[in-house]
Amino acid sequence: MTLTRRSALVASVAATLAAPSAVRAQAWPAKPVRMVVPFGPGGPADVFARQIGAELTEVLKQQFIVENKPGAGAIIGTDIVAKAAPDGYTLLVMSNTHTVNETAQPNKSYVLLRDLVPVAPINYSDLVMVVNPQVPAKTLQEFIALAKSEPGKLAYASSGPGTPYHMAGELFKAMSGTDIVHIPHKASGEMRSAVIGGHVQMAFDAVTTMTENVKAGQVRALGTSAAKRSSVLPDVPTIAESGVPGYDSTIWLGLMAPTGTPKAVVDKLNAEINKTIARPEVKAAWDKQGAVALTMTPAEFDAYLRKDIEKWAEVVKAANLAK
Repeated sequence: MTLTRRSALVASVAATLAAPSAVRAQAWPAKPVRMVVPFGPGGPADVFARQIGAELTEVLKQQFIVENKPGAGAIIGTDIVAKAAPDGYTLLVMSNTHTVNETAQPNKSYVLLRDLVPVAPINYSDLVMVVNPQVPAKTLQEFIALAKSEPGKLAYASSGPGTPYHMAGELFKAMSGTDIVHIPHKASGEMRSAVIGGHVQMAFDAVTTMTENVKAGQVRALGTSAAKRSSVLPDVPTIAESGVPGYDSTIWLGLMAPTGTPKAVVDKLNAEINKTIARPEVKAAWDKQGAVALTMTPAEFDAYLRKDIEKWAEVVKAANLAK
């Protein structure tokens, strides 16, 4: 081989190795992508992951496969993604459970913003506080009075420690001055069944999944959790207007990837998700469910996550929930 040809070959190899991630990631996705949902089937994370996955499958011409890996307050599924190859083929569907866990679960095997990178938020929705119909309280004030008259005797269900439903309950207890026992479950479906079946008296759940149960009379809605009334339950007053001023708690969802995932892949996913949730038909469908799209760049989502970690750290410490 001549010196000229050898030099050209070396230069070609060096150029390939030094190529920006945008060039190397052009072929992504070249095979199916798995979206790990660290929660059980039927909850908001599962439902919206499947919707987003179907949209990405159509646009990017590769399957986006949802895998439910619930347990330990989302830690089991999250750990799987944190340890996965950073090649864009394993993604995490996450929620504010993850920002809570940064303080509530300090000994877990991963650190959220060290081992995972933000890709994009998806949406947020209000929660609704419901009671089993056998509970005598017809209003929020009556429920607070009942809880105060029987401290430690009433119970509320959640889908696990650190989940939005758990934290909504703890925030309610702190702000209303009530003593209500927390009964964690492995998944939101089990939580929902517990309050509908009367095994617990109360629960917080997303309006996107509990509204039909309210309308069917399986549970009684006492209040919604955001600052304004829910568009899907407009006749239900907010908790803030019903006697707990300043109460505000929602559930939001997002997507993350293992640290080291090429920036071009992250940016491509972010762009496609933002385009998907901006489509009129998606927005209309979500409006009917009570979900509101969240659109951010990866950097904006990173700042959002850091702020949410700080917010819930105060609640975790005040309620002594850290393990």
